[in-house]
Amino acid sequence: MSPLPATIPALVRTRVRAAVRRRPRLTPEEAADRALLLRLCSLLLQYPDRELATARPVLTATVEALPPSPAAEQLTAFTGWLTGQEPDAWERHYVEMFDLRRRSSLYLTYYLHGDTRRRGMALLTLAQCYRAAGWDTDGGELPDHLPVVLEFAALAGPGGGEAPLRRHRRGLELIHRALTDSDSPYRHVLAALLTLLPPATEADRAAVAQLVAEGPPAEEVGLDPYGDGEFAPRDAFVPPSPAPPTRVPPAPTSRTEGPR
Repeated sequence: MSPLPATIPALVRTRVRAAVRRRPRLTPEEAADRALLLRLCSLLLQYPDRELATARPVLTATVEALPPSPAAEQLTAFTGWLTGQEPDAWERHYVEMFDLRRRSSLYLTYYLHGDTRRRGMALLTLAQCYRAAGWDTDGGELPDHLPVVLEFAALAGPGGGEAPLRRHRRGLELIHRALTDSDSPYRHVLAALLTLLPPATEADRAAVAQLVAEGPPAEEVGLDPYGDGEFAPRDAFVPPSPAPPTRVPPAPTSRTEGPR
C-alpha cells in the first residue's frame, strides 16, 4: 500500500478543528428561542426609561416561561432583582454601571480600538453591515451599542447576525468581569449572553487580562475617533473642522520705490 501524501494528515486535522468549531444547525424552534433570548438581553440592557419600567411584569413573565437553559437561569436571577427595584434606584444603578464607568461601557468597539480613528472606521463598517442586511436603526444610539448589536443578532440570525457579537467577545468578557467585580445584578445578563457564544479560548482570556491591565488602545493625537462626528456619542465633544490657514500679509519694506 502506498503511503498517504504528506498533506492528508494536515487536511484531516484542519477539517476536524473546523467541525468542532462549527455550531450544529438549529431547528426553527431553537432558532426562535435563541432570538428571544437575544432580544430579552437587548431590552434588559437598555436605559430604564418609563416605558421599560412599565414593561417589567411582561419581561419577568417572559423570562419565567423560557425553556430551561443556562441563559434562562441567568436572566431569571436578574429579573428577580429587578422586580424589587424602585424605578429611580434602577435608573441610578444603570447610569453608575454603564454611563460613568468605562470598564463596563456598552459601546463594544471601544474595547477593541479605544478612542482612535480605527474605532470610527469600525463603527462605519458596522452601520454598513446593518444596511446591507436591510435593517435601519432609529439612529438614537451608535451602531456598536450592545442593545443595538443584540437586536440585530436577534433579527438576522445566528450566522451573520451574531458575527459582531463573536467579533467583540473579548469586550463582552471585560464588561462581565467589571460588572461582577462591582457585584452588579447586570452581570447575569452578560453571563446569559456569553452562554450563547463559543467558549472563550486561551487567547481570549489572555487578551482580556491585557485589557484589564492596560486598557484599550490610546487615543491618536490629532485624529477624530468618530469619523468627523458622524458616529459621536451623545454629548461627546467633537472638534470642529479646522479653519482655513490665515494668510499673513508680507512685511512692509523700509524702502519705498518711486515711479520709474
